[in-house]
Amino acid sequence: MLRLLPVFLFFAQPLAAWTPNDAHLPAIPGTAPEAKRIAAILAPPRDFTKAEPFEHLPAGAATVRRRTTSDAFSDPSGNMPFASETDFKLGNALFRKLWVGSPSSTLASDGLGPLYNARACQSCHVKDGRGHPPEGPQDDRISIFLRLSIPGGSAPEEIEDYIATSPDPAYGEQLQDLALPGHAAEGRMDTEWTEIPVTLGDGSAASLRKPSYSIANPGYGSMAPDVMLSPRVAPQMIGLGLLEAIPAADILAHADEDDADGDGISGRANIVGSVEHGIMLGRFGLKAGQPTIRQQSASAFAGDMGLSTVLFPAPWGECMPAQPACRAAPDGQEDGIRDGLEVDAQSLDLVAFYARNLGVPERPRAGNAQVLLGKRMFHEAGCPACHISKFVTHRLDGRPEQSFQLIWPYTDLLLHDMGDGLADNRPEARATGREWRTPPLWGIGMTETVTGTASYLHDGRARSLWEAILWHDGEGRASRDAAASLDAEDRAALLAFLESL
Repeated sequence: MLRLLPVFLFFAQPLAAWTPNDAHLPAIPGTAPEAKRIAAILAPPRDFTKAEPFEHLPAGAATVRRRTTSDAFSDPSGNMPFASETDFKLGNALFRKLWVGSPSSTLASDGLGPLYNARACQSCHVKDGRGHPPEGPQDDRISIFLRLSIPGGSAPEEIEDYIATSPDPAYGEQLQDLALPGHAAEGRMDTEWTEIPVTLGDGSAASLRKPSYSIANPGYGSMAPDVMLSPRVAPQMIGLGLLEAIPAADILAHADEDDADGDGISGRANIVGSVEHGIMLGRFGLKAGQPTIRQQSASAFAGDMGLSTVLFPAPWGECMPAQPACRAAPDGQEDGIRDGLEVDAQSLDLVAFYARNLGVPERPRAGNAQVLLGKRMFHEAGCPACHISKFVTHRLDGRPEQSFQLIWPYTDLLLHDMGDGLADNRPEARATGREWRTPPLWGIGMTETVTGTASYLHDGRARSLWEAILWHDGEGRASRDAAASLDAEDRAALLAFLESL
């Protein structure tokens, strides 16, 4: 489970001053000739009549074969040593494990809740892919949830432009819509859809569905009048370790906060707190609110399932002081078992290892003529201004799967203003209520194959890749307009390119 909690609430010591470092990685410094060679490899393409070298291997040597089944996102890194496969399988078992409440005779799996969103990580990350919103009032909401906060509060002094927020006093920073027997769930997220007609540049029509969110059956009284709601679907899991291994300096090289080059794109880094490493670059989550896979996993155990870890040891998860029955409920922190935690350090590390090593499928159609035409349309529309196609990862000691790989994730991992239509109006660290992290596009064409549902964007509102493009605004408006003006052949090619990723 890779949902997030506000990390500054858990710091026991002041944060160190932030610099663009990779303190969490066993990185080996490169050489000047190596840097020059990498720069040449990462140069934008000039010839769209053929695939670039190794373009069919989006994760480098870690790429896995492309399958046409729902398990396509569940293979381990293609270059994983045989000796590491046991750790991957153990992490997978923990990722799928169904947790139960305490007290229980199942001491290895107790401690759930009392308030929670899911009993297993796999429940939200469907087949290690994306979550999706409910299509009807009777559908479950297990792979989408609501973040909550109110304006104001404390902010780390070391982070410039940090936007202070606080949890809702009664409900915290996440709506838990499930509860153990004897406890009331916090409420249910309700969604209403409105169809918005759109006329494209060629005169053809399209329709976008716009959601509005509310909370039904609140179980703990009224929320703060200025509470901010932000819907989030669970993101896909593939390639996370490779994203973590991109040098921070290479990500920051694409940042242009003041739009100095005048292209209308102002990518900004989200700078966040790490419980283990001080101030770091945010990479994970829909607003880049978490710095590492390990912390993101621990945050999800706490917020989604109410499970304690070495990073977030509170046994009641996200229960607020205004929820005394939740905080006083039995927990699974038995003395002498699992470090006295509900998820011990070894289990957390196994889950993080699993998340780090879910393989990215190959692209067998990278050299297809229609796909190459679509790639040209993608570039001519300016999409790579945010969806950076390729990076080279750090050379890492002891992590061969992610070490020195040429990867093609199609993201800059930076924040971009996407306009009013996609705004959730809820800030997170440096991210404003209009900003989102550029999502990686690798594997996006397999979403429906893996999850059984075609849904895209941060809340799953887009029912197709074309709808996702049409929702772009703000910094993405020029690219959206360019795509909308394409004729039928070029538009089909653009979509074929995206579906090939």
